[in-house]
Amino acid sequence: MAYVAETEIQLLYADTDMMGVMYHGNYIKWLELGRIQLIEDLGFSYVEMEKEGFVAPIHNVNITYKNPIIYGDRAFVRTWVEKNTGIRVTYGFEIVNEARETCADGEVTCIVGKKTETGFRPVNFKKAYPEWFNKYEEIKVK
Repeated sequence: MAYVAETEIQLLYADTDMMGVMYHGNYIKWLELGRIQLIEDLGFSYVEMEKEGFVAPIHNVNITYKNPIIYGDRAFVRTWVEKNTGIRVTYGFEIVNEARETCADGEVTCIVGKKTETGFRPVNFKKAYPEWFNKYEEIKVK
């Protein structure tokens, strides 16, 4: 069964553009909040993963903007696991307003890797974090 994490976004005046709507570049910050919320809801810690020398840098972001979020609106980011290949994890998301209208949706793909002196190298997520991988398999969208 798919699990969807939900986090309320606090839209600050500084996050808006000259039209008074949330600036498109700020959506990526909210996607990160959603991804971390999902990880924490499942009982895992990205911080602990990094302390162990592993990272999950963003490989791809795909966002479709549908309805503006205006300063003063309440908004929520909803995040779930779309794909889990063992090297890459794709998180699906949607940002909705308080009327539950979709304001933006899309995907974020991460590559799981190990820190090295020259950057990082991809690793098999299934082997490095079998409990985490298996939980993602259990909750991902089928």
